[in-house]
Amino acid sequence: MSTTQSERLRELLEPLVTSQGLDLEEIAVDSVGRKRVLRVVVDSDTGADLDQIADVSRALSAKLDETDAMGQGEYTLEVGTPGAERLLKEHRHYVRAVGRLVKFQPAEGGELVARILKVDDEGLDLEVPGVKGRKATSRRLAFSEIDRARVQVEFNRKEDDKNTEKEEEA
Repeated sequence: MSTTQSERLRELLEPLVTSQGLDLEEIAVDSVGRKRVLRVVVDSDTGADLDQIADVSRALSAKLDETDAMGQGEYTLEVGTPGAERLLKEHRHYVRAVGRLVKFQPAEGGELVARILKVDDEGLDLEVPGVKGRKATSRRLAFSEIDRARVQVEFNRKEDDKNTEKEEEA
């Protein structure tokens, strides 16, 4: 069975990332001119701060130096987080996006922008914002109905709403 370099790197690096309390979200090896760049994306339920990123970066760098996983050529290691407009792929991504506005591309076609209120094993409870003075409506969306979902940047997002929901769950 043939494995790609990304799969081999994931097998090598994921235990280190997990030991740092983070999830390994993505690994990509790209060529930039003559140099190669290894991009590692990490995250957690509470996010990742700069100290965690620095710690995991040092641990990954040391592990890569003691193996030949990247071969003999030069490469640059970049470790970061998914970013503001992250693509939601895994169940945990949706859980982390509770309270956030998300643009969905349903399997049936079209587009839906809604706020995630609740996530369970089957799907999502959403609040679809009202337009032109109309009230917001509720909607249920099963994971099987979602082709693609991406968090939207909100410049005036109310953090209090998300904190209130978490307090109610506790």
